[in-house]
Amino acid sequence: MHTAIFDIGKTNKKLLLFNENMEIVQEQEEKFDETADDDGFPCDDLDRIEQWIRQRVDELTRSNDFDLKAINFTTYGASVVYLGADGKRIAPLYNYLKKMPEEIPEMVYSHWGGMDEFCRKTASPPSAMLNAGLQIKWIKESKPELFGKIRHVLNFPQYLSYLFTGKIVSDYTYLGCHTAMWDFDKMQYHPWLAGEGIELPESVSSSTSYSVSLNGKTIQVGVGMHDSSASLVPYFKTSSDPFILFSTGTWMVIMNPFNGEPLTIGQLKNDILCYLSTDRKQVKSALLFLGHVHDVNLTRITNHFNAKKDDYKSVTPDTFLLNEFDGKAGFFSNGIPDGYIDNAIDLNQFKSFAQAYQRLVYDITRITFGGLKRIIPADDNTKTVYVSGGFNRNPIFIHLLSQWLPDKEVKASEVKNATALGAAMVL
Repeated sequence: MHTAIFDIGKTNKKLLLFNENMEIVQEQEEKFDETADDDGFPCDDLDRIEQWIRQRVDELTRSNDFDLKAINFTTYGASVVYLGADGKRIAPLYNYLKKMPEEIPEMVYSHWGGMDEFCRKTASPPSAMLNAGLQIKWIKESKPELFGKIRHVLNFPQYLSYLFTGKIVSDYTYLGCHTAMWDFDKMQYHPWLAGEGIELPESVSSSTSYSVSLNGKTIQVGVGMHDSSASLVPYFKTSSDPFILFSTGTWMVIMNPFNGEPLTIGQLKNDILCYLSTDRKQVKSALLFLGHVHDVNLTRITNHFNAKKDDYKSVTPDTFLLNEFDGKAGFFSNGIPDGYIDNAIDLNQFKSFAQAYQRLVYDITRITFGGLKRIIPADDNTKTVYVSGGFNRNPIFIHLLSQWLPDKEVKASEVKNATALGAAMVL
């Protein structure tokens, strides 16, 4: 029996097929060119993603080589889909990097205790389009004609599930990912949504699935879940001791499921928030856009030194050089700029590509370490730090974390495709 997981990242879209022992027996990866929304801003091409998913499911259900029994979905956050009266999608998948007028979030904050209290209550830093709930408010204010046609609002993974089940639901893990929709004090939808005339679907467990007949086969289709919460599942099931997980990709998400301290306003102002685990427990987390920051600054370095695209993969840590960086100005000395590329740093100061790249990773790790310290409580009892995703193959990153965390064991996780595996394990 096999389980198919569609793991939809911002950059890569993957299909992973697991057997009953949770071993990967097939893997496909696609990259789709972006399209543009109705304002001309780049966004994911949901038509192509849907078409690809339907084609793969059709092939798997007709295949004689696999016995498909279940399908589930996991996606990046801050993305919602709008359905009209006929149950069909009526808007693009708006990009969370799109700008939102500052007055729109303020309309909500001012009526619900001010920005600090609202953000604390919803465990959501004030991040405009990254707050999926505020995207709905943005549509109401800036696109009233579209808002008037909306009958259902679905989170991205639940929409992909809906394509097969027709079920309109939400799951807790997605609601808990900085949406500004969920009241963490009362563990229910925040009342601001109803006050705006926004109806949202019933919240269900991430383990919920529905039986669907596809090409004569009965398939269990999961409701889908948020990628970061999914990546925690394998560690919950295999680790007997408390741990911290670095889930790395376009976003660097540092998660401490064993920090039960209430979120503070000070933490929120430093990119700390709470996710929800599959059992509706808060997961104190730092959310940093450092995978993207790494990639765009790496491109600048590569071009400057006329290096090859993959040369960075062969750079190993020079301990003496890294120690020399301590206390000296480098990348992002004045913070990460709006465009994420630090053009202020003079690359001519570096003697080689390897030296410049180590400085970049040093400074990314430095910022990461600052986020990590903010989610470690005074009574911390975690002894292990797992690093999954792209950065677990970066020896400079692992070396620096190990050096800066002498009381913890830093492990490059051996769990491959933890996000997809977690989405398979919950079914």
